Amino acid sequence: MIYICPVDKNLDKSDIELGFKLPIMESFYTIQGEGYYSGSAAYFIRVAGCDVGCHWCDVKESWDSNIHPVISINMLVDNAVKHSKMVVITGGEPLMWNMNPLTKLLKQNGIKVHVETSGSNTLTGSWDWICLSPKKRKPPSDEVYLRANELKVIVFNKHDLIYAEEQSKKVNKKCILFLQPEWDKKDEMLPIIVDYIKKNDKWKISLQTHKYLKIP
Repeated sequence: MIYICPVDKNLDKSDIELGFKLPIMESFYTIQGEGYYSGSAAYFIRVAGCDVGCHWCDVKESWDSNIHPVISINMLVDNAVKHSKMVVITGGEPLMWNMNPLTKLLKQNGIKVHVETSGSNTLTGSWDWICLSPKKRKPPSDEVYLRANELKVIVFNKHDLIYAEEQSKKVNKKCILFLQPEWDKKDEMLPIIVDYIKKNDKWKISLQTHKYLKIP
């Protein structure tokens, strides 16, 4: 069941800037559907706000942070610890906000903390796993390239394979490389991706398995 965060009425702008409260679209316990940890149980915190705005984004409702409730990190962590020892912070674009207080509090409660990010902003937070999904409209920072544990490139058309190779040259040597078909183009792009990986086996396929399973 998806947990829809209640509104925190004690809003203070400085608390948001410092990262003690964050605009949250939703939080929920589910199965990680993508990338290296696909198939693992995880608690997701979807932070509102995005400064990239991909035309094929499947959570456009997360873009405007002003329409979502602002939640204290204490409340977020209280709910997370009831469900899982692994939390995935996603968006929107979570690095628009200061992630230091939230990740510190999660770790103090024995939780491993993952982030899914375009890398479009300064890297804040203490992370056990960084999934970098770069976007052409706003390139990642050098620090995110250097620290990424996995690179996940969304493939909407054949040109995205060229872009993926360009991105693979910028990440660290230990970074695991994934190609993921954009959901609405999967029937067209999957055969192309399969053929490409067979010829370039440094890459792996990532699928949005949660959509096949019809879970959040």
